[in-house]
Amino acid sequence: VGLVESGGGLVQPGGSLRLSCTAPGVPFTINAMGWYRQAPGKERELIARVTSRGAPDYADSVKGRFTISRDNAKKSVTLQMDNLKPEDTAVYYCNRSPPYATWGQGTPVTVSS
Repeated sequence: VGLVESGGGLVQPGGSLRLSCTAPGVPFTINAMGWYRQAPGKERELIARVTSRGAPDYADSVKGRFTISRDNAKKSVTLQMDNLKPEDTAVYYCNRSPPYATWGQGTPVTVSS
C-alpha cells in the first residue's frame, strides 16, 4: 500500500513536530486513517484516527496536544504534535484504521532535553 511517513526528529519537551504520511495505494476516500506509535519495549498503539469524512478521535494520552488531519486529494494524513512530552518518544506510523498487515518504515520521534 506504499505507506511513507516523515517529519520525525529530536525535540525538547514542550516542543512541536508535524508528521506527514502519504498512502498512494490506499483506497483513501473510503477508509479511516490513523496514526500509531510504538515506544521501546511496548506494543504499537493507535493514538489518533480520522474518518473518511474528517472526524477526528484521539487516545486520552494525546488528546488536546495532537491534531490529525487528512487531504483526500493528496492521499495524505498529517499529525500536528504540540507540547510534546518525553513519554511521546516512539516510532510513529500511519495506516488505515483498522490497519493493513503491511506497515511503512515509520518515523522516529525523540523528546528529550
